[in-house]
Amino acid sequence: MKRIVFLGTGNGMTLDLYNTCFSIQSDNENFLIDTGGSVEIIRRLEKADIKLKDIKHMFISHNHTDHILGLIWIFKKIGVDAIAGRIQNKINIYCNDIVYESIAGISRLILPQKIFEGVFKVIDFHVLENGEKIQINGINYEFFDINARGTKQFGFECFINEKKVIFLGDETINSNLYEKVNGADWVMHEAFCLDSEENIFHAYEKNHSTVKTASEIMNKLNVKNLILYHTEETHGDDRKKLYLDEARKYFRGNAYVPNDLEIIEL
Repeated sequence: MKRIVFLGTGNGMTLDLYNTCFSIQSDNENFLIDTGGSVEIIRRLEKADIKLKDIKHMFISHNHTDHILGLIWIFKKIGVDAIAGRIQNKINIYCNDIVYESIAGISRLILPQKIFEGVFKVIDFHVLENGEKIQINGINYEFFDINARGTKQFGFECFINEKKVIFLGDETINSNLYEKVNGADWVMHEAFCLDSEENIFHAYEKNHSTVKTASEIMNKLNVKNLILYHTEETHGDDRKKLYLDEARKYFRGNAYVPNDLEIIEL
């Protein structure tokens, strides 16, 4: 059984929605993608019935606070066990060089010295190169630079149940990735707001998409299933319907706008 468990689906300023992060589950194994920006990550993992001891692999896409700072709270949580020698297996963290420098620097500044030393003894950092291929929980991943207009970001491509799955970080897709994405079975792409509200949320100046722009591009690229995330939250319980209504005007495949803690089976 392989599925995506969305721990959070909001953007960097949401309060009721947790910041976008998720786990790719393969049977009982978890691959955590980003961590949100606060201690709430611990609660979200508990609500999703994901135990920290079951997470041996994490990927941090870029160093924005709403994607990286939750990791510090994970470090604090596992730190005591690390010091006591109760962690038997290494924890692997995959990221680009800028993210690694940020994690190491923030951890050194914030964590107590003993926790810092304990955590970094049980963690193996894998600083990714563009196009690097790694097998994680039995799934082959290719990590790639999304050529972000802002800070350096990596996404990934993998095949799950013989379906091509692509994660594109949290910027509008760069045109040099069109060939890679074309015909994909599943694509995860950010959608900051509804198109009619771009003048309110200023998605474009933040290098983000509206639901319309993301849907139009993915439709042209013949994507079969589109998952939209990293949204604003002003519409409350109506968010899913409003976003899906807009997506379906411009995208002929299957569109998904997950709520926090929603599961999508692959």
